Amino acid sequence: MSDRNGSRLHNGGETDLPPGGPDVHVSLSVRRMIYMISLAGALAVFLQWLPPGSRLALITSILQQKTVILALLGFTLLTLSLLWSAGQKLDAWIFTFVNLRGYHARWLDGAMWGITQIGSFGFAFLAAAFFALNGFRHLAILLILGLLSLWLIVELVKTLTDRDRPFTFLEKVRVVGWRALGLSFPSGHTAQTFFLMTMIVHHFQLNVWVSALLYAVAILVGFTRVYVGAHYPRDVLGGALLGGVWGVIVVIIDTYVTNL
Repeated sequence: MSDRNGSRLHNGGETDLPPGGPDVHVSLSVRRMIYMISLAGALAVFLQWLPPGSRLALITSILQQKTVILALLGFTLLTLSLLWSAGQKLDAWIFTFVNLRGYHARWLDGAMWGITQIGSFGFAFLAAAFFALNGFRHLAILLILGLLSLWLIVELVKTLTDRDRPFTFLEKVRVVGWRALGLSFPSGHTAQTFFLMTMIVHHFQLNVWVSALLYAVAILVGFTRVYVGAHYPRDVLGGALLGGVWGVIVVIIDTYVTNL
């Protein structure tokens, strides 16, 4: 059986193991740990690559705004905990409605799968490379630093909540593309897209209409995560919150950094 948040439980409350037995469970745990260590290592290497003056300015700006940053993180963690404790039945019903009912033509499946790639790790670094090659080095550096740290936080939250993907529990789930690896809460694709759009809007000081369009794309990416069968709606809401707030934090830090 599963609990209200989609975590596997026996009747006695012990955590169940995924299909394949304990060896598979250990393998997934090890893979998750290796991934988080790799993210932390990549972040450390990138920080070391920065010139000493830029690294010092970055650390100084974080310390200057530590009260605001801690307040935003506290608010985010509290809201995530409220989302996590919300009703699983409603979450599953909305997921089923979006994933199974309505119009699901092959061309629409392909379009949704393509749009969902905007939230992928590869797309984010292609975007950072594009900005770097076109004279926006400052933005590219902030994107890489922000994305590496964001994905590390996403993985930590996923480890704490330990929520499995919808197709693990719900019957007849439509999975468009491949079955996503890893855990479900929050949605990393959604978090990344909201972070990316927040940084672009801030850096280029875009008007309200263009900003609304970019955030509409981020919302659409979140919708596709449910459509393709990878996430529950609450996973998407949690990802949007985490990515948006992380973007605001990086924007606050960026205000006090001029020499990246």
